Amino acid sequence: MKPGGERARAAREDEATIAVTELYRGHALGLMRLALMMVGDRPTAEDVVQEAFLGLYRRWPNVQDRAKALTYVRSAVLNGCRSALRRRRRPFRGEHLPPVWSAEAQVMVGEERAEVMVALHRLPVRQREALVLRYFAELSERETAEAMGISSGTVKSTTSRALAALGRILEGER
Repeated sequence: MKPGGERARAAREDEATIAVTELYRGHALGLMRLALMMVGDRPTAEDVVQEAFLGLYRRWPNVQDRAKALTYVRSAVLNGCRSALRRRRRPFRGEHLPPVWSAEAQVMVGEERAEVMVALHRLPVRQREALVLRYFAELSERETAEAMGISSGTVKSTTSRALAALGRILEGER
């Protein structure tokens, strides 16, 4: 390879490293929480998020609209969660729940949170994704649609059905 070619390749790699690192610093924690809500265990969630960012880094030179890099990573996290759930042979048991910030808060919300997490994991994956993206990740309908690869209307109907199903599950458990 010519010396100029090596410099150009190194410059592209530096650009990808800087861009992906910046995106990681700003969004990895939120994506970890999203993955944790979807798969229910921290090691799998961490793996899914790391693989999504690695995939973005590898594909950075081919990313057409870099302003949509977060949407790409979010979709990759959802796809990784789907794959992890397909490979999983055991049902969700709520082994790892997101932390609460005090002992008092843990006592007050621990049992309810566990019930909701278990009920959430009894929903079909698509319904779970819609609820987690809309209400936990606080994405708009449009952003949720982009992340899931569906239309905004489908997000609305899926979310509505998911809320109704979640309510029925929770009422049946009480």
